[in-house]
Amino acid sequence: MSSFKEIIKGDKPVLVDFHADWCGPCQTMNPIIDEIKSHYGENLRVLKINVDKNQAAAQKYKVRGVPTFLLFKNGEINWRSAGVHSRADLKREINKLL
Repeated sequence: MSSFKEIIKGDKPVLVDFHADWCGPCQTMNPIIDEIKSHYGENLRVLKINVDKNQAAAQKYKVRGVPTFLLFKNGEINWRSAGVHSRADLKREINKLL
């Protein structure tokens, strides 16, 4: 499996979902994230990172609350937002990078 650094350096957009199992809003976002993943297929990578199991990654990207979403392309963060988002909001940000 590719490392996180390798994945986010690619020219394919990568949506990173920092979440926690105990987080209600994260659970609300799960079906939306799954739908986004299937909608974009090979044009988007989706990484789900559990902040409780990956505290170093959460600290590195200064995740203060969950869910927090980061959208990478070519190793750079192009969009960052916390909280619940609609499908339309996420698609709008992803489409900017396609």
